[in-house]
Amino acid sequence: MMNYRETDPEFSQRMEHFAFEEVVNEEGQQLDEVTRHLAILATLLGCQGKEVFRWELPQALDAGVSPVMVKEVVYQAVDYLGMGRVLPFLDITNEVLQERGVSLPLEGQATTTMENRLEKGYQTQAEIFGDQMLEAWKQNHINRWLADNCFGDYYTRTGLELKQREMITFCFLAAQGGCEPQLTGHAKGNMNLGNDKAFLLKVVSQCLPYIGYPRSLNAVSCINKAAEG
Repeated sequence: MMNYRETDPEFSQRMEHFAFEEVVNEEGQQLDEVTRHLAILATLLGCQGKEVFRWELPQALDAGVSPVMVKEVVYQAVDYLGMGRVLPFLDITNEVLQERGVSLPLEGQATTTMENRLEKGYQTQAEIFGDQMLEAWKQNHINRWLADNCFGDYYTRTGLELKQREMITFCFLAAQGGCEPQLTGHAKGNMNLGNDKAFLLKVVSQCLPYIGYPRSLNAVSCINKAAEG
């Protein structure tokens, strides 16, 4: 990234103070370092912050986020952001990992086969959202794809815990905006897994510098709505 301390010193001073001191150290809004960096990586994917993602990724790795965890964030993003927006981030991830001497490909994390991905997918949906999801995949082909592809192909992978996967999904949706119904649903899914309202508010707080106030406030509204339901 350009040295903004030289080209834009006043902006750099306030931006760095807010993002890296005030927000990170806000009493009652702190997260452990691995969780905070996972949330930021997912948020940068959601808002398409490629340049900041390239800068953030080494910080995340240094803070304890493993290469496998990073890859799982990127892979899962495809179902929420689409290949067109995610593949540049996969390229960046591979470049950064190789620059750091990480051998690719990483160890596989898949736990499903093409034969059982649908069943495992809707079972995972039910674990997050309730038993009604055991039949939801039968409604139409897109719901079937949601079960076998999104949940069967990705949520069932190792490398991240289910609570972490639901948290990064919340970040994908909050950061891209325009997905408030889904964001509310996944806020509730997070709560069902133990990522409670207070935790989700911390996630939004730590990601606010990267997505701004409007989308952050929309996310807070979705969290409040989910908590009421």
